[in-house]
Amino acid sequence: MNLSIPKETVAGEKRVALVPESLKKLIQLGYSVRVEAGAGVAAGFSDAEYKEAGADIVTSAADLFAKADILIKVQKPGAHPSGKHELEMLREGATYLGFFYSLGNPDLAVKAAAQKVTVISMDAVPRITRAQRMDALSSQTNLAGYKAVLVGANHLRKIFPLMMTAAGTVQPAKVVILGAGVAGLQAIATAKRLGAVVEVSDVRPAVKEQVESLGAKYIEPPAQEALEGQGGYAKEASAEYLRKQQEILSKHIGMADVVITTALVPGKRAPVLVTESMLQGMRPGSVVVDLAAEQGGNCEWTKPGETVERGGVIIVGDTNMVSHVAYHASQLYARNVATLLEAFTKEGQLVLDPEDEIIKGCVIARDGAVVHEATRALIA
Repeated sequence: MNLSIPKETVAGEKRVALVPESLKKLIQLGYSVRVEAGAGVAAGFSDAEYKEAGADIVTSAADLFAKADILIKVQKPGAHPSGKHELEMLREGATYLGFFYSLGNPDLAVKAAAQKVTVISMDAVPRITRAQRMDALSSQTNLAGYKAVLVGANHLRKIFPLMMTAAGTVQPAKVVILGAGVAGLQAIATAKRLGAVVEVSDVRPAVKEQVESLGAKYIEPPAQEALEGQGGYAKEASAEYLRKQQEILSKHIGMADVVITTALVPGKRAPVLVTESMLQGMRPGSVVVDLAAEQGGNCEWTKPGETVERGGVIIVGDTNMVSHVAYHASQLYARNVATLLEAFTKEGQLVLDPEDEIIKGCVIARDGAVVHEATRALIA
């Protein structure tokens, strides 16, 4: 079977789905690897490196797609510059492996089934111990949390650390982080390393110990609803709960220099946690970095894909923060992919046991049907 790695076509996407270091292990498993010319250049990997690792370099995207047994991507399939949809460029019986986000794109799952393309969705890998090394969502959001702090620091017209000088003492920046998942925890660690005072809000009291172990202060939430969802995510809160939470957050956000928001609910629009009134209460020169921008944003003034300034407050709505660290993001993503393939390859063939817990969680479509239970429920 051949693994085919195309160029990513989404504007601003610099990652690549496999890097040269991951190829050798996959070739040893019995796969051949075909890489579209230039696929890794934006991430820092040359065609020569892929060739040296054992891959064939293909100049025609149409040929790469048409002959792919398993097409491996980062971004979900979409319109290709050739004019066709990427799923339509694949032959019947081929496999797509990459981010897919079927809960937010059930029509895409239907299209894949109609094309008789098998879909393995990296964002749907269950968060269980056996699948930790396959967890691409965690590897990517971890880097996004790191980069978000650096972006916030870059836009801020202050320094982060306490500094004692002959001219007097400079007080440390105050950073408020909303959400203590993978991205939020990395943001805490990064902001603390830069010397900021950090406060963290999360609707799950279970994360308090993790937050405090990193040296941050936990902002106690309102009287608790049951808001811990599957896979460690927060689930959607009631309007009343959000109102109470916003009242608590207003005071903390009004004193913040940088606010980093990370709250996501799978398959839903991101909850609005930073309201217009909160933003109006922030000091001029303050910065909001909204890591939920791709799903609408946690901040009421966020414009997905743009950085805007209103009332002196800078709001960063970058929808692909992790692409700014494309070299390591690609490296980690490739390791996630290689681990998954290694686990389910037998004698050079990818074997997807429908009874396996991981396969049941991440296979969205196969044999002409949408088989992922949660996605199928959205279609019915």
